[in-house]
Amino acid sequence: MAYRFSRRIVSTPKSFIRETLKATQAADIISFAGGLPNPECIDTAGIGRAAADVIREDGKRALQYATTEGHEPLREYIAERYRRRYGLDAQPDEILITNGSQQCLDLIGKVLIDAGDAVAIERPGYLGAIQAFSLYEPVFQPVPLAPDGPDTGVLEETLRTHEPAFFYGIPNAQNPSGITYSDRRRRECAKILAEYETVFVEDDAYGELRFDGKAMVPVARHLPGLGVMTGSFSKIFSPGMRLGWIYAPADLYEKLVIAKQASDLHSNYLSQRILSRYLEANDIDAHIATIRDAYRMRAQVMVQSMEELFPDGVAFTRPEGGMFVWVTFPEGISSLELFERALAHRVVMLPGVPFYTDGGGESTGRFNFTNADPETIRKGIGIIGDLLREMRG
Repeated sequence: MAYRFSRRIVSTPKSFIRETLKATQAADIISFAGGLPNPECIDTAGIGRAAADVIREDGKRALQYATTEGHEPLREYIAERYRRRYGLDAQPDEILITNGSQQCLDLIGKVLIDAGDAVAIERPGYLGAIQAFSLYEPVFQPVPLAPDGPDTGVLEETLRTHEPAFFYGIPNAQNPSGITYSDRRRRECAKILAEYETVFVEDDAYGELRFDGKAMVPVARHLPGLGVMTGSFSKIFSPGMRLGWIYAPADLYEKLVIAKQASDLHSNYLSQRILSRYLEANDIDAHIATIRDAYRMRAQVMVQSMEELFPDGVAFTRPEGGMFVWVTFPEGISSLELFERALAHRVVMLPGVPFYTDGGGESTGRFNFTNADPETIRKGIGIIGDLLREMRG
C-alpha cells in the first residue's frame, strides 16, 4: 500500500535511543547507552504490598475509569512536596498526572506549538524532547550550554529575534550533558524570560537525584505565571508504571487537560492508586537517598575510570546528580565510528549527534552510569579507552 502519511510524522525522526537499545539486548552487552534506572533500586516488595492493598480494599474503583486530572491524593502529595522542597505555592488543581514525563512533552507541544513556530532548546538538547516537539513542526533555536547553564546572551538574542513559543530546559543534571544550572544562571534565565514574557518548560526529571541531597530552587520559583514544570516517578519509583506530571498555571493547565482528554482520557488509574498507597506507607525520602547513594558511587567510578583509562585530550563532565556523563573526544574522533567499533567489542555508548538540532556533536557522546555495577563500568570504560587509542593511531 502507498499510504498517505501526514507531513508531521514523515518529518519526525525515530528515537535514536529506542532503536539503539533494540540492538543491545544481549546479556553480554555492556550498555552505557540508555537511561535506565538500576533495577536493584526498584522496591518490588513495597510496590507489591501497595498493589495488594489497593486491590483488596478498593479494587473495583481502582479498576474503573477516572478523571483526566488524576488521583486527587496523588496530586495533593506532589503539590505539598513542591511547597515543602521548593517553596512553590503549588496546589493540586495545578497538577496534571501523565503517562510519564514523555507525555508531558507531547501535551505541551500540542498546546503551545503551531507549525513553523520557534522553540528554544538547550544545545545539546534532550533527544526525547526533540522527538516529541518535532511532531508539531517547530523551528528549533538552540541555546548553547556553558558549564553552569545556558548562555544567557544567546538566550536573550533568541527571544528577541525569534519570539519562541517557549524555552525548554533541564536545570538539574541536564540530559545529555549532566550539567546543573547554577543559582545565578537560574535567576538570569528567569529575568530574561520574564522580560520577553516567554514560558520556560522546566523538565525536572532528575531533581530528586542530586547527589548531595540538597534541592536547588527551580527557575519557576523566579518566574511566576510563566514557569511550567514537569516531573517523573520513573527515576524514583518505577519506569514501567509510566507516571509523571505537569505543574502549570491555570490558563495553560486548562488547555493541557483538554489535550490529554483527546489523547487518552486519563493515565493508568490503577498505577496511580498503587503509587499513592506506596507513598502513604513508605518513606520515599529514605528510598530516594538509597538511590542517590548508589548512583553517586557509580558516577564516581565512571569519572575515575575515564580519568585513568581514557587517553589525553578526552574531556568529560563531572555530574552533581542524575544519570549521565557527557564526553567530548579529540577533534577527528567520530563518535558514530566509535559506537560501531565498541559494539563489535560488546560495549555500547550513545553518539552525541542526535542531541543537536542544528548539526554538530560528531565528537561527543553520552554515557549512562546508573544501570551497571562498578566492575562492569570500569571494564567497559577500559575497552572504550583502548579503542580511542587505536582510532588516534
